[in-house]
Amino acid sequence: MRVLLMGYGSRGDVEPLAGLAVALRRLGAEARVCAPPDEEFAELLARAGVPHVPFGPSVRALVTRPNPAPEDAFKLAPELVAAHFDTVGPAAEGCDALVASGLMPAGARSVAENLGIRYVLACYHTAGLPSSRFPPARRPGRPAPADADLPTLWKVDAERVNALYGEALNTHRAALGLPPVDNVRDHVLTDRPWLAADPALAPWREMTDLDLVQTGAWLLPDHRPLADDLVAFLEAGTPPVYVGFGSMAMRGAPDAARVAVEAVRAQGRRVLVGRGWADLGPGDGADCFAVGEVNHQALFRRVAAVVHHGGAGTTTTAAVAGVPQVVVPQVVDQPHWAARVAELGIGAAHAGPTPTLESLSAALATALTPATRARATAVAGMVRTDGAAVAARLLLDGA
Repeated sequence: MRVLLMGYGSRGDVEPLAGLAVALRRLGAEARVCAPPDEEFAELLARAGVPHVPFGPSVRALVTRPNPAPEDAFKLAPELVAAHFDTVGPAAEGCDALVASGLMPAGARSVAENLGIRYVLACYHTAGLPSSRFPPARRPGRPAPADADLPTLWKVDAERVNALYGEALNTHRAALGLPPVDNVRDHVLTDRPWLAADPALAPWREMTDLDLVQTGAWLLPDHRPLADDLVAFLEAGTPPVYVGFGSMAMRGAPDAARVAVEAVRAQGRRVLVGRGWADLGPGDGADCFAVGEVNHQALFRRVAAVVHHGGAGTTTTAAVAGVPQVVVPQVVDQPHWAARVAELGIGAAHAGPTPTLESLSAALATALTPATRARATAVAGMVRTDGAAVAARLLLDGA
């Protein structure tokens, strides 16, 4: 069996695909991954031994570009649609299934339809899935009325997706002799998408009206050793607090690193700063250390707490490590993960995206208690690590 996996987004969108590709390979299937052309994604896939088909523009360049504007989304959307037909389509030839994820893969189902192969939409959270209980995540486009009810909000959400992707998608479909799509969002999602998130961390039945197949998170085992200088810092004193915001540019909180260092020091702790795409600095002093690309699976087991943005991947990795978390949510699904961390008692949810010394100190005070540590340890034992294997078997079995 041959499977094409695809996703446009940050590392949190690409690494799970690598995890699923490895699981498929263990079962005797062939898998390749269509992912953005960024060097770090190419290196990640190469380490996993997974063929990489680059598509779309660099995600890091888009995220970190100066002066981003709302209309940028209307330029990117048709470019990504075209990349589905021009790059993903040829890569899917000869495959038996196409698994799509990441930023609205508006052309993926059409590619599968044209080739006559199976299509699966996979998501890592429920923020964009239609719900009669919760509003949609914010997207660029026509604003909804301030007093709109939930059905209106979700109608406007579908209209926004159509405005971004509809014309380009239907132009490419017409060129292949396929009929037009009226509702791009629902066409992409299907009636039964897969949820690649852990059941203990992400129960979904009240979050969406769709019937999901929950496989568990798609984890890619990381066996890389920590660098010698990092190990030396870790062993030079008590466990530090890790602070990192991954692919977030942190434009709304340019002082996040300085504030975090001060807040961690106020708790009597050392600080380990993950530079990330915001290129955070470590601050001055022997109690501070900065790291770039690093094995989070190994590192998180050696820190006192993890302060992060609340991406699905970071939240899950920290939960598996049994380390307390402080989530400072920035966009989309991150407020949901922050709330879930607080609900589970495995850390604290920071109120809003811009930390202050006082607000972050209060959140850290909660996360660093023995009770939170004990709860984080207990929940770690509940988190499944076989999600990629479950999904691989479902694909091979045609379920």
